[in-house]
Amino acid sequence: MERHACARPSLRAWLAGLGPALLQIDEPLPVRHHLTALQHALEKAGRHPVISVRHPLLPDGRDSPIPVLTNLTASRSLVAGALGLADHRIAGEALARAAKGGCPPVVVDRASAPIAEVVETGSAIDLSGLPATVQHALDPGPYLTAAHATTRDPETGIDNTAIQRCWIRSPTRMTWYPYPSSHNARNLRRHWDRGQPCPVAFWIGHHPAVVIGAQAKLAYPQSHWEAAGAAAGAPLRLTPTFSFGEALLVPADAEIVIEGLAHPHDLGADGPFGEYTGYMGPQIIAPMVEVLAITRRHDALFHDYGSGLADMLVPENMAMEGKLFALAAAVAPSLQAVHVPVSGRRFHAWLALSDPGPGEARDALAAVLAWRRLKLAAAFDADVDVFDEAQVLWAIATRVQWHRDIFRLDGLSTSTLDPSLAAGARTTSKVGIDATLPLADGAGVRPVPPAAVSPPEARAAADDLLRRLRAAGRLEGAPCL
Repeated sequence: MERHACARPSLRAWLAGLGPALLQIDEPLPVRHHLTALQHALEKAGRHPVISVRHPLLPDGRDSPIPVLTNLTASRSLVAGALGLADHRIAGEALARAAKGGCPPVVVDRASAPIAEVVETGSAIDLSGLPATVQHALDPGPYLTAAHATTRDPETGIDNTAIQRCWIRSPTRMTWYPYPSSHNARNLRRHWDRGQPCPVAFWIGHHPAVVIGAQAKLAYPQSHWEAAGAAAGAPLRLTPTFSFGEALLVPADAEIVIEGLAHPHDLGADGPFGEYTGYMGPQIIAPMVEVLAITRRHDALFHDYGSGLADMLVPENMAMEGKLFALAAAVAPSLQAVHVPVSGRRFHAWLALSDPGPGEARDALAAVLAWRRLKLAAAFDADVDVFDEAQVLWAIATRVQWHRDIFRLDGLSTSTLDPSLAAGARTTSKVGIDATLPLADGAGVRPVPPAAVSPPEARAAADDLLRRLRAAGRLEGAPCL
């Protein structure tokens, strides 16, 4: 992954370089509904700035001293820049390489770790003092939405990290929802099978490259720290937790860490909660966490995701692109790019292939449809920009014959958050669309008329004219589709 060399990925340095892409809110803004409503309004307007709220108002009316950052990853171009990539279209291949690791972390003592500048234990613990958001009308209370839960496999000692939600129930207790098939859920069950509580540390806030690298789709058990370092272009600095020491490490340069224990069979209601699908997820039973300590920087920032918005979908989808690229490339050497579009939540993927051989597109489609969350995958020739939804739909409309180019696979694993599933269903049907054009029999060419396009020199002149019109503000009132 090509990037600017950096000794240490810094969230603050990244924010300082955003310029007009950072929207600073200086007036008090309630974290109950209002902050997320602002994100929805901006997304409806087609705007995705990083949002910094300097004076978040807690649900009880207090002004929190901890600013809130959100929309940190709502723009693919900003995320690509954070990853050191010139173009977001190559993120899939780059993150596939990062997932292979190769950048081991380094461990620093707590004395030199910013995350240990403030330590709150005992009666000083107060989760309600964190500016956690209440996002949707039916959410039952404030949630941690961007907390990376880190646990350890008690057999191998290998840690796992994943973003998983937590509902703050009291100053010292919160629910934690490790999705049942997740690696953290497996670690939890292994502790409980031994009659032991499961140690868990939730770290919040870091450079976006670290956040995305830590979401790499890996095998079990496999630590995410090398992938996070590879994505950030520098070894990730880790430090022992206050409560568990070297048995559980967290990023030394994170903003906030919440340490706790999930005791065997200590369960509570969680949800309903607005999910990435855009629908309210049902109320479920989740482990309860007894909080032992909160550690943070003295000037900590609180990272929040807008659940179901581009802010939450983009980083996970880009991480999925890395996984799907690796799966498809193993059987399709002509693979050029993979896109998991925000419009399809996490259920759709588009593949671009350059002159695929007979059956190669279908091989690639079958490979990626094995990934649990996907329901629909389509393959296109490389002249179709799979990152442009209009081109994707144009190609499906003009290059596909359903009887020839579509296939269905039944009984595959799926996400149980899919609201279209029948009650109690654990598997689903998936569809592949081969929108690549077949080779003409014996001719070695693909039977397609030439696309209707302007000459290259005219397109370049038009692009230059558009830049000048935008700079003069003459397109501000132009209608959108």
